Amino acid sequence: MVQQTWTAVDNYFDGLLVEEDEALVAAAASTEAADLPAHQVAPNQGKLLNLLARVRGARRILEIGTLGGYSTIWLARALPADGRLVTLEVDERCADVAAANIARAGLEHVVEIRRGRAVDLLPGLADEAPFDLVFIDADKPSNPAYLQWALKLTRPGSVIVGDNVVRDGAVIDPDSSDPRVQGVRRFTELISEHPQLTATALQTVGSKGYDGLILALVTD
Repeated sequence: MVQQTWTAVDNYFDGLLVEEDEALVAAAASTEAADLPAHQVAPNQGKLLNLLARVRGARRILEIGTLGGYSTIWLARALPADGRLVTLEVDERCADVAAANIARAGLEHVVEIRRGRAVDLLPGLADEAPFDLVFIDADKPSNPAYLQWALKLTRPGSVIVGDNVVRDGAVIDPDSSDPRVQGVRRFTELISEHPQLTATALQTVGSKGYDGLILALVTD
């Protein structure tokens, strides 16, 4: 009953506050049809990313982990006409699905998908920095490395968002044998220790279950 309630509440608010058009619905459906991992953000989470980018006035966005492009579409729609989003994806099948979804949304002129391991691609973005918003939603063991690169590729005022940090509550277990949990824990510790970051974490429940995100601001 708990999960049913969480999903019903999400559906209630989504029906009033979140508008999924044909391109977003198709992106979610094609991701499922391609049997890609069910890791994409929920509609209300996508809208949150869109609002964060708009509040920030983002002109350049970096996304680490594309999957089927659903979150990419939400983020890209927050950009001005001359804005740009670079998204990194290691899985060729995911990148192909995302490319089709982004084209269907009419955003191929704004979004560039770069294929390969993010840790290999991130150094090549130095000349394109700074990015105003970085969304980290890829393999969790690499989160500490992604954070280090996010700091190199941003500036004071930039926003860094890390997804899936609660792990059904497993994040509080220092002895967890799950490398994803340990990656998130180290990611969080690095944020807490960094003199140029101020951050908070939010637990979330909803159609995607029990999880959460970290929101960090790069300061002077």
